[in-house]
Amino acid sequence: MQISHEKPSFNRRQFLKASVGIATGLVVGLYLPLRNRAVASQNAPMQPNAFIHLKPDNTITVLVKHIEIGQGAFTGMATLVADEMDADWSQMKAQHAPANTELYKNFAFGIQGVGGSTGLANSYMQMRKAGAMMRENLVKAAADKWNVSSTSISVEKGVVHHKVSNRHATFGELAEAASVITPNQDPILKSPDKFMYIGKPVPKIDTAAKTNGNAVFTQDISLPDMRYAVVAHPTHFGATLKQVDDSKAKQVPGVVGVHTISSGVAVIATSTYAAIKGRDALKISWDTSKAETRSTEQITQEYVDKTETAGITATSHGDAASALNSASGTYEAVYTFPYLAHTPMETLDGVVRANKDGSVEVWMGSQLQTVDQGTVASVFGVKPENVSINTQLGGGTFGRRAQPASNFAQEAAEVAKTQAKGIPVKLMWTREDDVQGGRYRPLTVHRVKTGNDSNGNVNTWHHVIATQSIVAGSPFEQMIQNGVDPTSVEGASDFPYAIANRNVSLHTMSNPVPVLWWRSVGHTHTAYVVETAIDFALARTETDPIEGRRALLKDSPRDLGVLDAVVKLSDTAGPIPEGHARGIAVHKSFGTYVAQIAEVTKNDEGLPKVTRVWCAVDCGLAVNPDIVKAQMEGGIGFGLGAILDEEITLGEGGQVQQSNYDTYHPLRIASMPQVEVAIVPSGESPTGVGEPGVPPIGPAVANAWRSLTGQFITNLPMHKAIRRAQEAS
Repeated sequence: MQISHEKPSFNRRQFLKASVGIATGLVVGLYLPLRNRAVASQNAPMQPNAFIHLKPDNTITVLVKHIEIGQGAFTGMATLVADEMDADWSQMKAQHAPANTELYKNFAFGIQGVGGSTGLANSYMQMRKAGAMMRENLVKAAADKWNVSSTSISVEKGVVHHKVSNRHATFGELAEAASVITPNQDPILKSPDKFMYIGKPVPKIDTAAKTNGNAVFTQDISLPDMRYAVVAHPTHFGATLKQVDDSKAKQVPGVVGVHTISSGVAVIATSTYAAIKGRDALKISWDTSKAETRSTEQITQEYVDKTETAGITATSHGDAASALNSASGTYEAVYTFPYLAHTPMETLDGVVRANKDGSVEVWMGSQLQTVDQGTVASVFGVKPENVSINTQLGGGTFGRRAQPASNFAQEAAEVAKTQAKGIPVKLMWTREDDVQGGRYRPLTVHRVKTGNDSNGNVNTWHHVIATQSIVAGSPFEQMIQNGVDPTSVEGASDFPYAIANRNVSLHTMSNPVPVLWWRSVGHTHTAYVVETAIDFALARTETDPIEGRRALLKDSPRDLGVLDAVVKLSDTAGPIPEGHARGIAVHKSFGTYVAQIAEVTKNDEGLPKVTRVWCAVDCGLAVNPDIVKAQMEGGIGFGLGAILDEEITLGEGGQVQQSNYDTYHPLRIASMPQVEVAIVPSGESPTGVGEPGVPPIGPAVANAWRSLTGQFITNLPMHKAIRRAQEAS
């Protein structure tokens, strides 16, 4: 079929924004040692970095190496630069940095990309140093211009002053002169008592654009001659294409091509609507001989059976087996957690154009730029440096766009490769594609046995986990050590409770259902297990859940700190209302300590209604307290939806039973509780907050529900478990 060259509407604003480069103004070249205390080697070689673009019009644009997905990356990085520069906040702008691993690597991964709440943590000193270097260059430029000593120069809110001679200049006026000065590689950084923006609630830098519609997401991009594509994926995970009849699809007005690619059958058209209609007209036969055809119940039972024996040891202290045999009291519980979808508001989408000069351009919400760049290069047979990744704002991700094997980028590249050079193709996933497309949080089963000594103290913990590995078979497989994927056991293998005899082991399961990290990854299920099992173990000896935790956390001062802070915060609300109960949970993830207390009652259906949540967080220095609180609030809502209602299930035959928000149920706004957040003051370096608000909310609610009703829920989602219990009674 001939490709129509009718031009769709052209987004001039996007074209202009894409055309304005950073060829002018001052770009600071940094040679920074990798100093992230948690993840970087102190002896790592120094690498060049360019993060600040100062224009003569006095605007300062910070190039942010991490994708902005609503977590505040633009604001956080701009804050660090503005403070060290002594800039005025009104000068500050931010944009995504281009894909360049050496310049913009994440020290946690060694590649450009973000995840695991590492963004601010690994960029904190890097961005401050960039700002301080810029400030020193501007001061030196002014001193040279006025023939005075640099020590006589001061800087206030974007203006450089020589007060003795009453001279001053804006940053923009000094930009050209400053740009030719070799930056000092070891500038003096501010002491915390001098911070002007860091630690203060400065306004988010991108709120206005996201509110008035000026912000550009991938779905907003429209380029000349652009084509639109959707892909028909297999009906079962692990199925392959057997046969396709595309005759009727090609008759749909607007369809310009049907092509077989590695992930399915792509339909390309002059509009997304036409592409979807063309896909609906396809007649496809799939080979399911190697596909997952079992139901969720069957898969879960396999996992449950597996946990009856210990797996590969993840951590071991004392002798848990012997201690259980001699314990004065023991308890065993089996927990099941379903597959979960990410369901961000913006589904997967991307634009790819292969140019006649051999270069390839990509526009997408890339969370792992280096991986996506390499994948696209491989598809087109070019070098990675010939692929430009134009990272776009992401309408949420929660891990969905951080694909270790770069599956979506590969699909988008394969689709674009079917078209003539110079023709851009926008690949779109519908909500149904996303919900049914896999890359879920893994289905997981835990079996926990706890024991008490003769004094009633919890002294034994035997824990077996069965789940799929997220990183096995991916470029991140090197994370697996001695057969253990750390993302499967995190939060269980390293919990802070002082229990003398502890053993945690892992069975890594295998099936064709593709899995992916999901907001707070393994902590989403390990926190629930640890905190509900601890709570129940304390309750069985009539130990107060707060005092019992305090005793078990005697060697973990930061855990104790958030525990005490959240108790103090909730106490201000007064006595627990009649018909309500409160539950507590404490959990550390990604270096951030969080404690939450949930207040729960019954709704008209006899299901949990969470009315209030109190949250205390220790994330080190809170660079922007408003963003920290917002991320805790968002994490609570996200986690609450997951434990109450969300699940992906495979029916008989192995097909996904959910498809859209009518059958997959994230939390609705009417169910969002009142949330109060207290930030624990800290002199520690900042850690991430995008994920740590999620893990504690589930067990806090479960502990409150058990206190209220006596029902100990170990099979999620909670609403489903409670309804089943109601039907059984």
